[in-house]
Amino acid sequence: MREILNNCTGFDWDEGNSDKNWVTHRVSRNESEQVFFNEPFIIAGDMKYSQNEKRWYLLGITDSQRLLFISFTIRNSFIRVISARDMNKKERKVYDEQA
Repeated sequence: MREILNNCTGFDWDEGNSDKNWVTHRVSRNESEQVFFNEPFIIAGDMKYSQNEKRWYLLGITDSQRLLFISFTIRNSFIRVISARDMNKKERKVYDEQA
């Protein structure tokens, strides 16, 4: 799945989502972007929310070792973060087992 990031050239932020992630989950843009560059990370298709456009989720770690769940899509070679939050218990278990 990592190959979906190969042609990405940066991030495209929707102000509403960026603000929502900060207000609701205290996850900054910077932290959201860090997980795409820090190893290890896991990417999988998010079939539940892929009706209108293809979406993925990423389980990864920030520079400060915070474990995040990121829902994202790719538009015109840019990663667009839809949601960013701390991993829940089940996601942390998957991350620990597979990463």
